Amino acid sequence: MEINFTKMHGAGNDFMVIDAINQSVHLTPQHIRALAHRQFGVGFDQLLLVETSTIADFKYRIFNADGSEVAQCGNGARCFVRFVVDQHLTNKREINVETASGIITPKLEENGLVTVNMGAPKFSPDEIPFITDVVSNAYSLEVGNQNVTVSVISMGNPHAVQIVDDVEVAPVATLGRQIELHPQFPERVNAGFMQIIDAHHIKLRVFERGSGETLACGTGACAAVVAGIQLDLLESPVRVSARGGELQIAWLGGTTPVMMTGPTENVFTGTVRIY
Repeated sequence: MEINFTKMHGAGNDFMVIDAINQSVHLTPQHIRALAHRQFGVGFDQLLLVETSTIADFKYRIFNADGSEVAQCGNGARCFVRFVVDQHLTNKREINVETASGIITPKLEENGLVTVNMGAPKFSPDEIPFITDVVSNAYSLEVGNQNVTVSVISMGNPHAVQIVDDVEVAPVATLGRQIELHPQFPERVNAGFMQIIDAHHIKLRVFERGSGETLACGTGACAAVVAGIQLDLLESPVRVSARGGELQIAWLGGTTPVMMTGPTENVFTGTVRIY
């Protein structure tokens, strides 16, 4: 099976994007893990499939580098709209996209940036999911021999965000992995490490479930800003500086949607043979 694809990234969070409308695509988790390998495959954080939808302009499926399927990816959503416009799959610059967590509406702006309505954040432990007997803006997790304070939020996928003094020296690889697999998160969790610069600017690193640390995480940026606003430490809009680039996040609180704006880039196109 030969598959045409485009390699893209959003602020360094990179993707293999496949048009599954105009070609037949049947990928197993083993295929995806092989394609994700950065030495022996294409290399990516997530694989994105563009499919038809009966309720929206397109359907959007997301697979982590370990082959697991997830419900949402903010940087991927921006690349998604850029891809369908560039491939002439639509003549719209704003589209409705079906995801496993609901409908999102990415818009390709005239300046080339993409704005995505990411929907309202969810705080209910059952919706995240997160095992706890209380509902709070911050929770104490026992991780190894220490307690870590995190805000727990779903942006279509689960996030645990902690505040650190210096994000550059934070133990993202080790502590992030421990938090990802913490038993209070039955579907695992994305672990965010946020350094607050001022009320409108943060630095952020995210250890993503199924992929490890990525250069940027769109839903992680949304979750971090929401957490900071909930704790009265941030004010909308907020500039989020990740290792791969910058995102702009706006949220007015309550059940209003989180709006994310950021860049997308085409890296290369190619054809790969699947055995």
